[in-house]
Amino acid sequence: MSGILYVTGTPIGNLEDITLRQLRILEEVDFIAAEDTRVTRKLLTHFDLHTKLTSCNEHSTPAVFEEIADRIQNGENCAVVTDAGMPCISDPGERLVKICREKGIRVESVPGASAVITALSVCGGSTARFVFYGFLPTGNHYKKERNDIIQELAHEQKTCVLYEAPHKLCKTLEDLAKVLDGNRVISFCRELTKIHEEVLRMTLTEAVSYYQEHEPRGEFVLVLDGATPEQQEISLDDAVKLANSYLEQGMSPTMACKLSAKETGIPRQEIYKALHQN
Repeated sequence: MSGILYVTGTPIGNLEDITLRQLRILEEVDFIAAEDTRVTRKLLTHFDLHTKLTSCNEHSTPAVFEEIADRIQNGENCAVVTDAGMPCISDPGERLVKICREKGIRVESVPGASAVITALSVCGGSTARFVFYGFLPTGNHYKKERNDIIQELAHEQKTCVLYEAPHKLCKTLEDLAKVLDGNRVISFCRELTKIHEEVLRMTLTEAVSYYQEHEPRGEFVLVLDGATPEQQEISLDDAVKLANSYLEQGMSPTMACKLSAKETGIPRQEIYKALHQN
C-alpha cells in the first residue's frame, strides 16, 4: 500500500509558531525530505524529535526525487519541508509533489506560516488581489527573463510580492528603478516573526537611496503596490527603454525596435528614431 507525502509547513522564524499537527506529522512519518538537513535537524532537536532526514533541494538530481517518490509508493510516509515556511512555494519541493501526483501518490497539506501572507498582512498596502513572483532570475543566462518580469511589474495593477536576499537587494532596486515609476510605493518586510522584524514602506526612489546608505540585512519580502492607471500608460521613453534592453541582449536595432513596437503599441519608426537620438 502506498504511503503519503505530507507537505508540511514550519515556522518562518519564531519557533512558537509551529502547530501541534506539524509536530505530530514530523514525529510520525518514516522520513523527512528537507531542503537543508542541517536547518531541519536544528528544528527537530529543539522539539526532541528524531525522525530520519534525507536531502531534497534545487541541486538534487532527478534520480533523488524519483527515489523519494518510490519510497513513498512502497509504503513509507514522508514529510517534505523547506528551511522556513510552506514548502513547494518558490521551492524545489514542488518537483517532488509533481512526481508524486503523476505516480498517483496521496499528497496532503499540513499548513503553516508563509512569508508571503505574513508580509501582506503587515505591510499596509492593498491585499485584495496580489501576484507572487518569488525570486527574480539572476545570471547572464536569465537576463532576458529578468527584464521581461520587470516589464510586467511596471504595468501590473495588482500588488506584487517578491523575495530577495540581502546581498542582491540593491541591484534589484536599481533594476526596478530603471523601468518602474519612482513614485511606486514598496514595502520591505525583513526578518518576519524574528527578534529584529522590521517593515519599512517608502517610494521606490526613496528605497534606492535608503539602501545605498543602510546595508541590507536579513531575508526580505518585497511588497510592491500595483501600478495606477496613469502609471500603466506606455510612453515613447518606455518603448525606447525596452528596445535598449533587447540591444543589451545582442539583438540588432531593427529587431529590437520591432519587438518593442509589438509589445508597447508605439510605432516602430518612432522608437527607431528616438533610439538613435539618445
